[in-house]
Amino acid sequence: MPERPESLLSDIRIDASRAAELRRIKSIAAAVLATCLVTLVFAKSMESRHPVFGFLAAFAEAAAIGGLADWYAVVALFRRPLGLPIPHTAIIPANQQRIAEKLGEFIERHFLDATPVEVKLRSIDFASFIADWLADEKRSTELARFVVKLLPGALDAAESSGLRSFLAKQILARAQSLDLTPMVSGTLRAFVRQGRHRALLDEILQTVHNAIHEPQVLEAIRIKIRDELPTILRFYRADAFVMKKIAASATAFFEDVRTDQSHPLRGELDRLILSFVDSLESDPRYANRIHDLKMEILNRPEIATVVQNVWSGVREFVVRNARGETTVLQQQMAGAFMEIGHQLAADADMRTEINQGMVVVLRSFILEQKSGVSTFIADQVKAWDMRQLISLIEVNIGKDLQYIRFNGTIIGGLAGLTLHGIEVTLRSL
Repeated sequence: MPERPESLLSDIRIDASRAAELRRIKSIAAAVLATCLVTLVFAKSMESRHPVFGFLAAFAEAAAIGGLADWYAVVALFRRPLGLPIPHTAIIPANQQRIAEKLGEFIERHFLDATPVEVKLRSIDFASFIADWLADEKRSTELARFVVKLLPGALDAAESSGLRSFLAKQILARAQSLDLTPMVSGTLRAFVRQGRHRALLDEILQTVHNAIHEPQVLEAIRIKIRDELPTILRFYRADAFVMKKIAASATAFFEDVRTDQSHPLRGELDRLILSFVDSLESDPRYANRIHDLKMEILNRPEIATVVQNVWSGVREFVVRNARGETTVLQQQMAGAFMEIGHQLAADADMRTEINQGMVVVLRSFILEQKSGVSTFIADQVKAWDMRQLISLIEVNIGKDLQYIRFNGTIIGGLAGLTLHGIEVTLRSL
């Protein structure tokens, strides 16, 4: 996300104020050094008049030497003092390549090592963050809107890249290799065990019972019987009598079976179904027939048409949601995200598994890529403009470096004062 102009101006002001502060401290340090030199000249000229000027001269001389030495040390880090080609100066620019490589190596060894990386990753509760993020209605809605906006492009990419054809072929291949025999036999066995076949038989019996009493059905039965009877019996309308007897007998039989749960027909039906299930599980001919039927269905051109129609319907639905013509998909997706967040927040075991998985994945990723990270850092440092880098370092830490000059001036002066005192004491002995 690009920074706002206000933040950039703020950074510029901060850098400008630091640069001004650095110039002020440098001026003070230079003034202190100049004061020491002036004091040295003055004290040397007055040394014969009073011994105290000897102490003052010793202090000023050592302080000037200390200040000059530390000025040289500070300047030598960044550039050549006074532009002179003195060896072992401009240390940072002269060692840019080595510093870059060592910095990358240091980060790889001490920051991206397996132990500290794993300790840091285990201290982060990724799952709780995900759960809280998804449980928030506004965030889930925004995520759903974002995903919906991406879906048409994803579908276009799937079509243009051949991914849709690839997936369709993979699904078809999996369907063709699927053994339906255990599924069919298991379904039938559960169907019988749960007694659902009895309800189905009752429905069939009721349907047949109702059909027998339909005028059209009765007329069709009578005509069929009449066609089979001898002519003499037709004359006496025996077909109507036979038809009534058949209808009455069938009705009574079906009613007996329907009302009697222990009727022998029901037991025979159970036996037939279970026998068929046993045959399905043991007879390869049934498996071959089921396989042939499955292949025949999958190879029919209507299947491809159905798949195409389903894809087109899904695509149109997604496009309409992405255009904002309807928000059904977005609402359902947002609700699903929120539900996932709530369930994840309530499931401590799942959160533990997610955190452990994240640790394993991220640790492996970091360990595999850490050499690349160190190389990237080294390459970036090598490509830096050293003048800008030195200016940046000086602006940020130059003030502290200037205090080294103050310390060197004071410590040098105290050391000179101490040595001069020792010298005076030895001469007086």
